Amino acid sequence: MGSRHFPARTVLFEKESNGVTYRVPALLYLPCVAKLLAFAEERLSADDAHANLLVLRRGDYPPLLGTWEDMRVLETATLQHHRSMNPCPLYDEFTGTLFLFFITVLGRTPEAYQIVTGQNVTRLCCVTSADQGLSWSTATDLTQQVIGGAIKGNWATFALGPGHGIQLRSGRLLVPAYSYHIDCKECFGQLCKTTPHSFAFYSDDHGRGWRFGEFIPNLQTGECQLVSVDEEDGSNVLYCNARSPLGFRVQALSTDDGAVFHGGQLVQRLVEPPHGCHGSVIGFPAPFLEGTQPGQLTPTDPRDIPCAIAGTTTLLQGFSSHGHKYLCSFFNCSFLMVLFEPMPLSQQSLQNHCSGFGWGRINFLHSTMC
Repeated sequence: MGSRHFPARTVLFEKESNGVTYRVPALLYLPCVAKLLAFAEERLSADDAHANLLVLRRGDYPPLLGTWEDMRVLETATLQHHRSMNPCPLYDEFTGTLFLFFITVLGRTPEAYQIVTGQNVTRLCCVTSADQGLSWSTATDLTQQVIGGAIKGNWATFALGPGHGIQLRSGRLLVPAYSYHIDCKECFGQLCKTTPHSFAFYSDDHGRGWRFGEFIPNLQTGECQLVSVDEEDGSNVLYCNARSPLGFRVQALSTDDGAVFHGGQLVQRLVEPPHGCHGSVIGFPAPFLEGTQPGQLTPTDPRDIPCAIAGTTTLLQGFSSHGHKYLCSFFNCSFLMVLFEPMPLSQQSLQNHCSGFGWGRINFLHSTMC
């Protein structure tokens, strides 16, 4: 059993003897049935070109019980001749529909090849569940409907999250994403330059139709997560935390629920390691202590994980570190829950980091917060 200072740990996905490896975790909580849903990629090896299918484990809440169902392969979350990657779950509390967004990539084409050549072979896909993840629909390819002509000639490639989507109080559904935009080409059609930009897919009709918002301007941004910062007057600001090649994480705000983001800012307290990737951010009601007002509490130790408090919402941010991909979720002011990949520690693993070798397991941590 974990405590505030010594969180309990459970290994949910572990490398198999035949080389099959699990990467890119995503965690979602369904309050309607008190269930935790942990998703991951199943890869034939740790390399991204060897991604294959998506997998799921469901667990009970509260996590103190430590009960997790056996792993299931999501066999419908596929497109023929494509590999499935980047699971990004999202729950519509108004309709009870569970969405699982993901990308599919043709054959074994790596992301790096698409970035260098500008030849996009990535598709935007989704499956849904009406029974909290027990069964799933067939996959829908949303690429043409949602992205349309921008996919050719403008986007070298794109991906989701990593992590989970969110729903605003208005009902809008949001899926964090990023694209490598083709900035220019040489005269003979060879790719000259691409830059990554974060944005969001969104729906205002409970998932019947989807659109994508504008890129974060002025700074290069990649893998990202979103949080709604709720103000005391009932309004909200959308906060985006994104990876950047500039040495620090980037934060950006949207005042129109993700359609447009204001210029991004480098956050020097959130250092981006050379091989960083997924920097998690979660939001929860700001704690209230006697003698303080909501929104006035600040960390007492600068070594603590950075917190930012605005209005009545607290933001808790995790660091990306040498390729760690991890996801935090906080619920009911009771538990902090984290799904993450530990960093390969051997020197050889670090040298082979970009090829993905050395990854072995995905861990679930939980700790009481009160």
